Amino acid sequence: MFNKVLIANRGEIALRVIRSCKEMGVKTVAVYSTADKDSLHVRFADEAVCIGPAPSKNSYLNIPNIIAAAEITNADAIHPGYGFLSENAEFSKICDEYNIKFIGASADMINRMGDKATAKETMKKAGVPTIPGSEGLLESAEQGMKLAKEIGYPVILKATAGGGGRGMRIVKEEAGFKKAWDDARMESSAAFGNDGMYLEKFIEEPRHIEIQIIGDRRGKACHLSERDCSIQRRHQKLVEETPSPFITDELREEMGKAAIKGAEAIKYEGAGTIEFLVDKHRNFYFMEMNTRIQVEHPITEEVTDFDLIKEQIKVAAGENISGRNYYPKLFAMECRINAEDPANGFRPSPGLIKNLHIPGGRGVRVDSHVYAGYIIPPNYDSMIAKLIVSGQSREEVIVRMKRSLEEFVIEGVKTTIPFHIALLNDKQFNAGNFTTKFLEDFDFSQIK
Repeated sequence: MFNKVLIANRGEIALRVIRSCKEMGVKTVAVYSTADKDSLHVRFADEAVCIGPAPSKNSYLNIPNIIAAAEITNADAIHPGYGFLSENAEFSKICDEYNIKFIGASADMINRMGDKATAKETMKKAGVPTIPGSEGLLESAEQGMKLAKEIGYPVILKATAGGGGRGMRIVKEEAGFKKAWDDARMESSAAFGNDGMYLEKFIEEPRHIEIQIIGDRRGKACHLSERDCSIQRRHQKLVEETPSPFITDELREEMGKAAIKGAEAIKYEGAGTIEFLVDKHRNFYFMEMNTRIQVEHPITEEVTDFDLIKEQIKVAAGENISGRNYYPKLFAMECRINAEDPANGFRPSPGLIKNLHIPGGRGVRVDSHVYAGYIIPPNYDSMIAKLIVSGQSREEVIVRMKRSLEEFVIEGVKTTIPFHIALLNDKQFNAGNFTTKFLEDFDFSQIK
């Protein structure tokens, strides 16, 4: 086991890793930017090192500074959390070169799964269902139009290096293809420095379902069932739940087997997710693989009684996975509490938290790094807390979540709490009738 783990991240995920390390008897090192000097992850780590000014590129994305922090504190492993450098192949490789264990995927694995076209081809060869589309990158708009005609409209153009919805365009008919092609390439080039595009059949009325997997050095993998991440705004998740109200026991078994098949085909080591789109007929198709821990991992922990961060660390230290699959024993839901104004297009709302009251009670968990008097910096992602609720049924979880949201007091900044309350009062959501397009028709005027 490691002696000391440096957490190359900030906020609630850094604090989450620190907690598991403490329970394992492993020392921790927090790194922080000047904007985060008063954050709780800095306070509760055994050691803390400032790695630069507020902008991410000068701090949390500054590989030389992070490696230097690991060296001066004698950390023998680095946990990247999610976001920032968690899926950066160069960072994983440099950690290996400096004999520091990267608690995540290898550089080769990140490269293979990070490029969406390569990932799709890899999964296809492994026998995992994939969405009909281009074999590799498109060479021209004309080639794309020809293929779209063959597989049938609507289709979706995707940037091979894309993420967060950037570099994506839905094309419903041939007349709009060329403009969508030009716009997507321009956006992708500006955002990622790569304008490579591929094309897929557009799945109508889709659900976004991900399977949590863990793999070890022996090449063995197990899964911890599914999470339904269909409630999204501009491809950004807002609410996640497990088990999915749409997935049957038979489909859960089939998707779990497919995810393990994909993970073992590439000898995946660590925690990750195989993400699928599921159509209205319950056909499922591989979408992408995330080679890191996910924001929404706590709901899986709550329904399986399994600490995913500890398992990540154990696997990275060379231990074997348990060798069995885990299925939900309870129901759980997570609401992401962002410092945003949902009544005004989710406009960011950084600033001073004047007063804070965290909800509690049976089946309620809050993962957060904020407190009364904390100043939310404008430099980073706006998520400030995750409210996780579990119960014996989905109905019980929804009631408990509404009660917890009403108890959650954050004064001084706008938050997404009113949006979540409105969503949980929606009859269609309560009935489990939603897709990834659900919020496109949601009545935001009801938010109080």
